Amino acid sequence: MPLPPSDPFLRLKARGAASNGAGRFEPYESIRESDGWEIPEEERLLRTEVTEERPRSVLTRNSSPDVPFEQSLNPYRGCEHGCIYCFARPSHGYLGLSGGLDFETRLVARPDAPAVLARELGRKGYVPKVLAIGTNTDPYQPIEARYRIMRRVLEVLSAWNHPVAIVTKGAMIERDVDILADMARRGLASVGISVTTLDPALSRRMEPRAPLPARRLAAMRTLAAAGIPVRVMVAPVVPVLTEPELERILEAAQAAGARTGSWILLRLPHEVAPLFRDWLERCEPGKAAHVMNRLREMRGGKDYDAEWGKRMRGAGLHADLIARRFQVAVARLGLDQTRPALRTDLFAPPPRPGDQLSLF
Repeated sequence: MPLPPSDPFLRLKARGAASNGAGRFEPYESIRESDGWEIPEEERLLRTEVTEERPRSVLTRNSSPDVPFEQSLNPYRGCEHGCIYCFARPSHGYLGLSGGLDFETRLVARPDAPAVLARELGRKGYVPKVLAIGTNTDPYQPIEARYRIMRRVLEVLSAWNHPVAIVTKGAMIERDVDILADMARRGLASVGISVTTLDPALSRRMEPRAPLPARRLAAMRTLAAAGIPVRVMVAPVVPVLTEPELERILEAAQAAGARTGSWILLRLPHEVAPLFRDWLERCEPGKAAHVMNRLREMRGGKDYDAEWGKRMRGAGLHADLIARRFQVAVARLGLDQTRPALRTDLFAPPPRPGDQLSLF
């Protein structure tokens, strides 16, 4: 059965989730019940709210054996793109908020992130490693147009000659092509663009405030033309629903200038599983059972298996078939090249006013 709405008088416009259940760390859940007074209420449009956070540190360390980065940075908490499948939704629980509508509408910006980053890079003993951005929530979601945190982060990284790998769906990344192209010429930058489907109608239902697929492909062309290494990320692969498009997505991305490709199977940790099942029943009722049954075949009979080595790919016959199809397609399209390692040997503090400049 679909999840009950948090508030029947809320009007949702371009939102992925339709409910706002309590986070997994909350001991209580609020449920609206009629008190018998039939007083009509005015319908209210649910709008996005943004609060600001002043972090003491912005570098997050990672030790997961199946994740190819050791440190990351997130300019924002929550994501207005509203992708219903987003595995980052449960992270809102650490703020005492819901992974449902709260994740899409109650966002946290970190405007001091660039200054804090510069301070951390300058600490004695800091060892430069590729900084991953966009691994949790999208750095180029709509509020970046106002806050410009990501652009200022890139300015810091460029000044320090620090390597960065970005993951995004946001076409706003085109705004920063000047910085990224300059960094790419020094071997310091690469970008991964996530494309889940080529169907604009399905994308709008599943990723309601993310750029449409054609717009993401256009961003790939812009980045590639500027000499920035681009990877297409077919992620997540949703069994039955988007899985048949795997080869077509790779072909479209290769034509747009992508140099390499990757894929990740749909992940439904914690609160994401009931939210996604509810979305299927509302938006894809004829395929809902088929999608979940196929996914469970690849997840050991469960909605999700978090075991390292399996959580990104799944297991079993259908998971192996997807992996094989991907291997054949990227080999045919030349997207199976090894990504060149980003440089860390150029890392150095930027010159300060009054410093003597090098002659070489």
